[in-house]
Amino acid sequence: MTRDELMKEAIGLSVRNVAEGGGPFGAVIARDGEIIATGVNRVTADNDPTAHAEVSAIRAAARKLGTFDLSGCEIYASCEPCPMCLGAIYWARLDRLFYGGTSQDAESAGFGDAFIYGELALKPEERALPSENIMRKEAQEAFLAWNGKEDRIKY
Repeated sequence: MTRDELMKEAIGLSVRNVAEGGGPFGAVIARDGEIIATGVNRVTADNDPTAHAEVSAIRAAARKLGTFDLSGCEIYASCEPCPMCLGAIYWARLDRLFYGGTSQDAESAGFGDAFIYGELALKPEERALPSENIMRKEAQEAFLAWNGKEDRIKY
């Protein structure tokens, strides 16, 4: 499939998902023009704040391919990803992101991410969500154990 056909599929998923009670977002993960996995927004339908289209597609692709590393794949999102989804796209190591609508389009439909982007630029103690660093030394034990494992899988 061409990139336009793959984007049309992501957009079609988003439109169908609205009709089925989900949010207006769809995503397709493809490799060499072949669809590996798809996802739609099911946040309100499933009462899961992480059930965004891109995250759902990444989870499905990772399960199908048996790896957390989706190098060699591209993601087609019906809209510019939110901060959570963009982070997941980077963590999944997708080669490229294509998106249809913009964050401004999402904002006009009531899906605003500007607040979160602004919060990320602040120091934790300056954010609207009260945040406090506690028990750091104790928490570092897991990292020490991780660094000491010879059989750890790097990611």
